[in-house]
This record gives sequence, C-alpha cells and structure tokens, in this order.
Amino acid sequence: MNRIIPLFPLQIVVFPTEVLPLHIFEERYKQLINDCKRRGLNFGIPTFLEGKLSYGTEVKLEEIVKNYDNGSMDILCKGIRTFKVDKFFNPIPNKLYAGGEVQFFENKDDSTLEEYSEVIALIKQLYAIIGVSAHNIQIETFNSFLFAHKIGMSIGEEYQLLEIVSEWERVQFIKAHLLKVLPILNQVNDTRKLIQMNGHFKNLDPLKF
Repeated sequence: MNRIIPLFPLQIVVFPTEVLPLHIFEERYKQLINDCKRRGLNFGIPTFLEGKLSYGTEVKLEEIVKNYDNGSMDILCKGIRTFKVDKFFNPIPNKLYAGGEVQFFENKDDSTLEEYSEVIALIKQLYAIIGVSAHNIQIETFNSFLFAHKIGMSIGEEYQLLEIVSEWERVQFIKAHLLKVLPILNQVNDTRKLIQMNGHFKNLDPLKF
C-alpha cells in the first residue's frame, strides 16, 4: 500500500540500518524536522541522481543533537526501509518541503552464511591492500548494507544496490564489484612498491659481456 511521506532529496545514497548525521539549515527542512519531531513522523531521503528521483530510504529521526539560535540543527537519523517514489509533490500543500507517494519494499533476507563468508574474505583482502583494519567484521551481524559505503563503490553503483530487494542478489553485486576492483588495486600496489624500490640506491653486480 502506498503512503505519502515528507521527502528530503539529497545527492547521496542512504541505506537501511545506516545512521546519518545531517546539518539542517534551510527553512523548508527546519519545518520538516520540526513536523517529524512533533508528530512522530518518519521522512524519506530519495537519491537525486542524474536529474531524477526514483528510489530512496525511509529514515527515522533519532536525535536532535544541537539546536542553533537561528533555528538550524544537527540531527541523527537512521535508515529503516527502501522505497520507490511513484508521485512527487513539491511542495506538499501548505508546507515548505516536498513529499511523495511512495511504495515501500520488504527486503528478502535470503542470503547464506557461506555467501557472507566469501564476501567478508574479499572485503578483508581489500582492507589489507589499503591498510584499513578489518577486525570489526563479524559474520553473525553482517549484511550487505553495513559495508556498502566502505568498499569503494561509486554513487551510481550504490544506487543500483539500493534498488535490489534480495539480500542474496545484493551480496552477489558486492562480490562482483570486489572481484573487479581487487586486481586493479593489487596492480596499483605492486606499481607503488616498484616506484619505492626504484627510489633507493641498489648494489648491483655489473654485467659481464
């Protein structure tokens, strides 16, 4: 069943379970946040990409961290579930902010521990190359959205991931991305080592002809 919700379009992809800090300073979005706080409403962050609004994530206002004298505020919100925008209203009648009639998606939890294990191994390879700690990756709590911002995907690739409702398919998408970038990063890493080695004096035996 479709619902009309307030919308806060941004040029980013927000995923379910993600905690997002935002600084609110425009009058229309001050009104949106105040309405959500007063009425206990969630709002949507659809991704504005290539001049279009199609898919996004419903978010819940978790906390207003700071209020400023001019009405601006720092907030924390958390991603809940994905949606598709069927109708866009700018603005909602009698409001400053936009809204939309949206269709919510129920994500299918159909992946396996074996698939997660394969993807985690690839992420650990990636992190080893770039020098990032991977100690906090736990298979018991892993899902495709948790590391989607942390594996070097473009905003277009993140948007494609957002559109997929099957966890198994999302894991395959991430796996394909990692299998594509890992050889490139390994090659760059090898090149960096060669450059570093060529920068040092070397004790070489002269060739005898």
